[in-house]
Amino acid sequence: MSHHLDTPLAAQNGQLFIDDLYVFPGERSTIFVMDVNSDITGVHAEPGFHPEARYEFKVHFDGADFETLTYRVSFGEPDEDDRQTLRLHVLTGDAAREDSADGDLVLQGRTGETAAADGIRVWAGRISDSFYIDLSLLAVVNGAVAKGSAVDLSGWRPGEARNSFTGTTVESIVLEVPHEDARLRPGARTGVWCATKLATDAGGWRQINRGGHPMMWPIFWPGDTDFTNPANTRHPSEDLAAAGDLVAGQVAAVVAATGTSGDPEGYGRTVARELFPDVLPYVVGTPATYGFATRNGRALADNAPEAMLSLVTNTAVPSGLRPSVSEHLRSDRFPYVVPVARS
Repeated sequence: MSHHLDTPLAAQNGQLFIDDLYVFPGERSTIFVMDVNSDITGVHAEPGFHPEARYEFKVHFDGADFETLTYRVSFGEPDEDDRQTLRLHVLTGDAAREDSADGDLVLQGRTGETAAADGIRVWAGRISDSFYIDLSLLAVVNGAVAKGSAVDLSGWRPGEARNSFTGTTVESIVLEVPHEDARLRPGARTGVWCATKLATDAGGWRQINRGGHPMMWPIFWPGDTDFTNPANTRHPSEDLAAAGDLVAGQVAAVVAATGTSGDPEGYGRTVARELFPDVLPYVVGTPATYGFATRNGRALADNAPEAMLSLVTNTAVPSGLRPSVSEHLRSDRFPYVVPVARS
């Protein structure tokens, strides 16, 4: 049975929920990773990728407001082995932001297998999630942001932190684009975000969820489990005007209550300008690091939660976890993730 955007079930599908976005250098290449459909809250309702959806990586160049490069991945219905066909289309120029544009079909393949053509590779499938955080720490910061109250870490024991994502899985799309690409050449300054889009009964497409900087939804919109927040459907170019004051005010209230800034309002505005537009900055060919001093892409091992929680509160928020906690769930070779063995 088809579930289009116009049905209530469409907005409840974990296959459309973006868990993480990563951008980092590969072997003379750029790697894009989009994770969706985590089973962190229990068994995922419907495995695989939505066959009526699009999963898109969007690339802006040189600080431009709009993307001029889109990598669009789509999937077919699962077969008897629960494998899905996949297709990668590339859209450039003005077409990169047009849902009605078809783009160029670059390669085709199946989930669980590497598909390659003209130096581009794609792998998609279920993986063990290498993301790490103790969700009890997130709850402390969430509560402060929601209430505009002080961040109380007095009960937090970093030495006792446990990774809440141990044993969890996600569906992952891994895209590799070689440095020989005319657009993603070394030195190119990019801003990257990703989006899931679902077919509508009217024949168009509706953006359901999107992601850029890590932890934005868990920190600022933690209750958005049904995709009702307007941030889901916005384009990043609209972020600052639409939500800049809101986020600046939330941050200002937290740091004022916590006493970590002499100018809470000014600090809040600075953070809002850092996070909006919500795109992940990355200079092609350089080391990826999402940390305290540098936000340049995001590697699979980066402790992005610690960096983001500290940025929002303007105080050190030690996560108590190190990248080694999930080291066995990362690889130094394509597809860089660790697939879940099929039963």
